[in-house]
Amino acid sequence: MKTLKTAFLLTALTLLLLFLGAAIGGARGMTLALVFAVLMNGTAYFFSDKIALMSSGAQPISKEQAPRLYEVMERLAAKSNLPMPKMYLIPQAAPNAFATGRNPSHASVAVTQGLMELMDDEELEGVIAHELSHVRNYDILTSSIAATIAGAITWVARMGFWFGGNRERGGGLTGILMLILAPFAALLLQMGISRQREYQADASGARMVGHPYGLIRALEKLGAYNKRIPMDVPPTTSALMIVQPLSAGQIFSSLFSTHPPLADRIAQLRAMTVTR
Repeated sequence: MKTLKTAFLLTALTLLLLFLGAAIGGARGMTLALVFAVLMNGTAYFFSDKIALMSSGAQPISKEQAPRLYEVMERLAAKSNLPMPKMYLIPQAAPNAFATGRNPSHASVAVTQGLMELMDDEELEGVIAHELSHVRNYDILTSSIAATIAGAITWVARMGFWFGGNRERGGGLTGILMLILAPFAALLLQMGISRQREYQADASGARMVGHPYGLIRALEKLGAYNKRIPMDVPPTTSALMIVQPLSAGQIFSSLFSTHPPLADRIAQLRAMTVTR
């Protein structure tokens, strides 16, 4: 099922790239877009994790540098029968985290400096369990590919704008439409992937730990602090985060959120305390 979902995602975003190429450059533009799409699909599958880590400024961190983080990760990975992911630290004050990679054997988990300073042990455990659930559910493959190709679509659209588009098809007007519509279409695809997977990762992460209390408190803190502290990451990478970060200069961020409302996520976790 995960393979079919990934294949559908790659096909859908490839078709969108072909549409952009045709709109901007006609038949020649479509041919160039096809070549670009083939290269982009390969890059997205094998290198989307490295692109996400690089775009967030994440740096590898050792067990000696972060013993508390490693202790939690090693314990939960062993409990879930998962390989130990590579660990990264993002030197930013906004608390957040994300997982990426094409499968559990090639997974990476990145946390911000702000998250490490803000969370107590139980809250950190809840966040790490959430990210490991993404790894176990193979969410990291589809979401990382979506982020990579959505970024490529945005780039193609902007190139169409700056080079004026196909004059026979409307020139500058086509470029302006592509600049607006292409990132929006890519974001819609990300929204379809991201929203439900967050609910699933919350629930399976709470079950992994044995209770939802740490994750509930962590989400409450993340929601409060990320409303005040901007995080310098591109919009395509922000879809990977455990909560939607506040990006400096971002407009209509709530309208185009790739995450479900935090209040709804917390309510579902609280319901687990009654029904589990």
